[in-house]
Amino acid sequence: MADLVNYLIIIAKSVTVYVFIIVAIRLFGKKELAQLSVIDLVFILLISNSVQNAMVGPDNSLLGGIAAALGLFICNYIFKFLLRDSKKFNHLIQGEKIILAVGGNIQAEGLKKALLSEEEVEMAVREHGINSVKEADLVILEVDGNITVLSKDYTHKTVKRRKKPQLAHNP
Repeated sequence: MADLVNYLIIIAKSVTVYVFIIVAIRLFGKKELAQLSVIDLVFILLISNSVQNAMVGPDNSLLGGIAAALGLFICNYIFKFLLRDSKKFNHLIQGEKIILAVGGNIQAEGLKKALLSEEEVEMAVREHGINSVKEADLVILEVDGNITVLSKDYTHKTVKRRKKPQLAHNP
């Protein structure tokens, strides 16, 4: 019985950490999700390491790890369900898209709200195959952290295609 209580405590702590991380990402910027720099990647790795002991405490057993993972899976399932079925919850957790540039002009208010620099937006635009923000009709930071770029009167779609494998010798 004492073991069951310990595992339930691990599940509760894991869910608490899960909710904390979601709230922190929501408050500190969703750019952490998609536009990772080296600093962002190191930050996320260190955050995951720093909260591990808070979830499992001194229990580093297999069952302790499974209990933590189970709590995270259950919490994630519930969040996904609520995100899909509740517009209010979805907006609360994910926020809304942020306009970064319109008609080739960077929107300073959007950059400030998204915690992005002009250089980061320029880099994202180049990743979409467009030379400069000035050539983009619309640049949006989506709720999932990805940046969407529309150009050429909103008709140009940028798709990253995989190269076809080349044969070493073609007779």
